[in-house]
Amino acid sequence: MKNRRIAAAVAAASLVVTGFVSVSANAAAAPQVGVVLPDSASSARWESFDRPLLAAAFKKAGVTADIQNALGDKAKWQTIAQGMITKKVKVLILVNLDSPSSAAVQASAKKAGIATIDYDRLTLGGSASYYVSFDNVGVGKLQGQGIVDCLKAKGVAKPRIVYLNGSPTDNNATLFKQGYDSVIRPLIKAGTYTLVDDKSVPDWDNVKGGTIFEQQLTKAGKKLDAVVSANEGLGLAAAAVLKKNGLNGKVCVSGQDASPAGLAAILTKDLSNTVYKKVALEAKGASDLAIALIKGTKAATNGVTADSTVKGRSVPSILLTPISVTDAAGVKAVIADKFVTRADVCAAATEAVCKAAGI
Repeated sequence: MKNRRIAAAVAAASLVVTGFVSVSANAAAAPQVGVVLPDSASSARWESFDRPLLAAAFKKAGVTADIQNALGDKAKWQTIAQGMITKKVKVLILVNLDSPSSAAVQASAKKAGIATIDYDRLTLGGSASYYVSFDNVGVGKLQGQGIVDCLKAKGVAKPRIVYLNGSPTDNNATLFKQGYDSVIRPLIKAGTYTLVDDKSVPDWDNVKGGTIFEQQLTKAGKKLDAVVSANEGLGLAAAAVLKKNGLNGKVCVSGQDASPAGLAAILTKDLSNTVYKKVALEAKGASDLAIALIKGTKAATNGVTADSTVKGRSVPSILLTPISVTDAAGVKAVIADKFVTRADVCAAATEAVCKAAGI
């Protein structure tokens, strides 16, 4: 009997390690909604914020839910999603790792009569019933404007910059770049800024991002004024390289996600600007839609999103407004919003830094 208990414990631990771990509002009942999250490495948000927020919303509504994370593995992502289709969930909420694999899953779900919601990332060429995200071009514009403002504050006359873009398979990365490039490209064309290099980071991999940025810094002859990075993971990877070269705090670096580490980096000046996206609102939008679909009530949206790959395809959407964070006041506002705790931010920044910033 003891050996059986040990074996069961080992099996349970194995499920956590592989990522095939689910959260159900009622473990005895079949799931009504399935959620497939992308990974836990590119951003802390998926496990720290999205999972618990979605689980709580479904539990409150009395909706059974199966929430799993593919841990960056596209084959695993499809296996999880197809498994949920086999379980006959009524709604699938999907954060894709790329559009082709997600489009295939959505086609299977549609054939089975299952509604799908694209969460955070639009599936190009897909068939999702709804899309819930932030104004991602707007996110990019805030990133770009933050870099411009930082360079002005530093009095840099002819800035040399690089782009450190997100994954080329993620449509959001395309939209972020569209946003920051719309702010910065006119300055490049005018000859005010010099774009030294422009690279994308496969799969939002922060380790690869650090390597790519190291190459960019070498290409720039270590004479660089700004890194337009698509999220905090990449921005912090760049900041680590800059620190090795004694340049952190001297170079403007953008980000997004408002994680404790990212906000701490705003206080230490390793990042010049980040973007706060109220994930609670995004999770509420997606869970409200799913609950409405399950219960047969009206699903409210506030706009539509065009699929650039399919002529005439527009997806009913809930689109939310991002917020720029550039200083201690912005960090305080995020903490006050209970998105992160002071303890977590100050553990990353140090207590001395927090007190000096009035936090």
